[in-house]
Amino acid sequence: MLGMLCLPNASLFLLLLPCFPAQHGGGNEQSTDVISAREGDSISITCSMNDSQNQVGMYLRAIRQNLNVIYFPKEKPPKINPEFANRINYSKEGENFRITLHRLQESDSKIYQCSEIVKNNVYPKDLYGKATIVVVKGKSSRALKQAPLYANPGHGQSVSITCVLKSPPQHEEFYLLRTHVQPDKVLSVLNLTVSEVSPAFGNRLMYSREGNSIVITLHNLQEKDSDNYICVEQVRGSSLLSASGTMVLVKEVEQGCEESSWGLYALLIVVSPLCCALVSCILCHVHVKKYFQKKKPNVVYEDMSFNSRRSTIVRTNTYSRGE
Repeated sequence: MLGMLCLPNASLFLLLLPCFPAQHGGGNEQSTDVISAREGDSISITCSMNDSQNQVGMYLRAIRQNLNVIYFPKEKPPKINPEFANRINYSKEGENFRITLHRLQESDSKIYQCSEIVKNNVYPKDLYGKATIVVVKGKSSRALKQAPLYANPGHGQSVSITCVLKSPPQHEEFYLLRTHVQPDKVLSVLNLTVSEVSPAFGNRLMYSREGNSIVITLHNLQEKDSDNYICVEQVRGSSLLSASGTMVLVKEVEQGCEESSWGLYALLIVVSPLCCALVSCILCHVHVKKYFQKKKPNVVYEDMSFNSRRSTIVRTNTYSRGE
C-alpha cells in the first residue's frame, strides 16, 4: 500500500474514479405514449379491456381523423378497417388486447386512442384510455423543417429548437416530442391558446412564435434530458407532419471533478515525497536492523604450541652450550 502511494498515476486513477458519473435507469409513467418508427417497420399498441357485464366492445381509433382502426365486439369476431387490411395482427393477453401494425406508411402517423364502450343505463358510453402518438418517418417533401440537427449544451445550460410549420395557427396543433431515451410529449400547443408542458420540464421550457416558426427553449438542462426531440404538426383532416429532429446530448458534470482533481493533484504533490521518504526510511531501518543483527562470530584457531615448542628448543640449545 505504501509503495502504491508513491505512484502518482495509479493513485490518480483510483482517486479520480468516483468522479465518473453512474448511469441510472428507469423511467416515469407517461400520460401519453410516444412511438417513433420508420416506413416499413412494425409497432404494437396495447389496449386494456374490462371484462365486466356492462361492456359492449372496444376499439382502437385515430382520434383526429375519427377513423376506427379495429373494433372488438365482446362476443363476435373483430372488424378491421380496410385501410389496415393485411397489415394488422392482434392477440389477447389477459385483460389486454395487443394490436400490431405492420409495414408502416408515413400516412400512419396519427394519434391513436383505445376506447371501451360500456352500457350506461339505456345509452352506451365511451371510456377513453391512454393516447399513443405514432410518428412514422419517411422521405416525403411534406416533412417539417427543424434546426439545429444536433446540440451539445453543458450541464445547466439552455438549447433552442426552431420548428417551421406549414399551416396557419388557427388550424394547427403542435407537439414537441422526445422519442428515444424517454419517449414523452414535452410540449403541446393548440391554436397558440392552450398549451401543456411535460412535468419533467415544468418551468424550464419557454416558447414563442414568429410567423410560421416556433422557437422552443429548454433551460437548465440535465444529463437525463439527453434525447432526440422532434417537432410534429397536426393538420386538420390530415396525418401528422414531422421533422427530422434535434439530437440533444447534455455534457456530463465536469466542474466538481475538475475542482476535486486540482485538489488531488496538490495533495499528491505534497504527500508523494513524504510517502516516498517514509518508505525509504522504513527500508533503510530494515536494512540497518539486519546489518546490526547479532551474528555468530567467526572463530579463528591459532596454534600456540609452536611458540612453546620454539621456546623449548631455544632453551635446550642454551643449556647444551653451557655444558
